[in-house]
Amino acid sequence: MTGSDIRTLALASLGGALEFYDFVVFVFFAATLGHLFFPPGLPDWLRQAQTFGLFAAGYLARPLGGIIMAHYGDKSGRKRVFTLSVLLMAIPTLLIGLLPTYATIRALAPLLLLAMRIMQGAAIGGEAPGGWVFVAEHAPPGRSGLAIGLLTAGLTGGILLGSLVATLLNLVLSQERIAAGFWRLPFLLGGAFGFGAMVLRRWLSETPVFLRLRAEREAASLPSAIVLRRHLPAVLASMASTWMLTAAIVVVILLAPTLLEKQFAIAPARAQAANLLATITLTIGAVLVGLATDRFGFRRTASASIALLAVSAVLLFVGAGHDPALVVPLYALAGLGAGVVTITPVLMVRAFPPEVAFTGLSLSYNVAYAAFGGLTPLLVAFLAHENRLASGFYVAIVAAVGLVAALTAPVAKPRPAPDGMAEPGA
Repeated sequence: MTGSDIRTLALASLGGALEFYDFVVFVFFAATLGHLFFPPGLPDWLRQAQTFGLFAAGYLARPLGGIIMAHYGDKSGRKRVFTLSVLLMAIPTLLIGLLPTYATIRALAPLLLLAMRIMQGAAIGGEAPGGWVFVAEHAPPGRSGLAIGLLTAGLTGGILLGSLVATLLNLVLSQERIAAGFWRLPFLLGGAFGFGAMVLRRWLSETPVFLRLRAEREAASLPSAIVLRRHLPAVLASMASTWMLTAAIVVVILLAPTLLEKQFAIAPARAQAANLLATITLTIGAVLVGLATDRFGFRRTASASIALLAVSAVLLFVGAGHDPALVVPLYALAGLGAGVVTITPVLMVRAFPPEVAFTGLSLSYNVAYAAFGGLTPLLVAFLAHENRLASGFYVAIVAAVGLVAALTAPVAKPRPAPDGMAEPGA
């Protein structure tokens, strides 16, 4: 890769990490926000349900925001929308840090918080699909997997950054001081991160692929209609693969600590430490999977990495029931297996032609993530109540669906590479 390639990937990945930090930091302070933005007389379970409902609203807003931004990304350019998504995330994150609480403005407080969360969801809907298309179209021949893997690692790095900030704040300050006002700090910091990322992305250049499309006037007039009419098999395969991605992220990374604590009596400190390690190995795994697709081919890499996800997820819960000491190394292995998330954007970039790539990715990914990401916690909670190993088997079953999608997904005409040569689609 040239110095320009490396700079583009670094700036795109850093911006993705900062934007995903803005989106996920909400969940790390959900309990505090619930106490501050809802009436004090509510039962704890209802307050918690309402707070997580606000968190879920961000997921439900993703498809609409993502499809609208993708439309303009395919019509007007990748860079413009890629930069706009950061600004749209930075503003509501900053405003959350400035919002008055229920004690000050009563019922208006949760409504304003809901509005900010919807704005965040709309912004994040354009970030990941736009980023994957952007770096894939900038990558030199034979390096699109690495480019996508690095950006995906940046997105997961945002989750890690949010976890680290929350952990540090809880170590340094008491819960009383956090509730008294220090809860605002991570959101104010996130707003600053977002504006910084927007400035960084102004240094990026438009992708060579889109510049060729614009020069040849090949931009689609109505990308979403073309995607649904001509590329439905690609949409279905992409949605199935996204289901696998949600299982890896939502179950293995986000829900597993709570499941391990409640079902296997794992100490919270051990579960959180293991989760932190798993998030690190997830970030590493995302890059390794991208590298492997370039080196060994997509289908071989997909088969091996999906098998690792399925086996490691089952081992995590079986091992936790056998010996709590095994949780940390097995969780690290499961995090590495979750690096399979890179397979999903690689599959989607291969499946859609350049003129509708942004829309194809955004529509498939965001609709599937809103559906499966929202239903997975409820389904896993029900299954875990019936069998404490069910969470691991759920991930394994969904991984099998992802494998079928990876092996049967269509491959669009190879995109033109930055040097004018066609990049292999195999």
